[in-house]
Amino acid sequence: MDIKDIQNLIKFVSKAEVSEVKYKTKDFEITIKTPLAGSEVSYISQPQMYHAAPQQVPAAVPASAPAAAPAAESASDDSKFVTIKSPMIGTFYRKPAPDKDVFVNVGDEVSAGKVVCVIEAMKLFNQIESEISGKIVKILVDDATPVEYDQPLFLVDPS
Repeated sequence: MDIKDIQNLIKFVSKAEVSEVKYKTKDFEITIKTPLAGSEVSYISQPQMYHAAPQQVPAAVPASAPAAAPAAESASDDSKFVTIKSPMIGTFYRKPAPDKDVFVNVGDEVSAGKVVCVIEAMKLFNQIESEISGKIVKILVDDATPVEYDQPLFLVDPS
């Protein structure tokens, strides 16, 4: 079983919402355990807190209408950029270790094959490499936060 098969199995288990899966062949055995439901509830409740704060401020309603126009403009500007996406579910880290420097910053040049981050899944730290060459324009994920499969991580200007 190669790493892609293991990653696909992890994705399947996380979507199936089961607590544990064991897979065994003559040569190979793997056990995948998912977090308890209590930890998932706390993760889901965080976005609710973010949505509650703007609703409490009535002055934010008129301000959000003009803010939508620049957001639409930036969305059209982002179309020229290439997105580096997460190939798996896990925890996103910008550094190889807490005492080390980050892999890339905004403005850094990257080439195909350069490591841009690490995603930890099931106590395995997977180095994520850039598939394109260009300049990092934006980092879309905070350090040490959970990421989903195919979630955008970086915007890269290929020009």
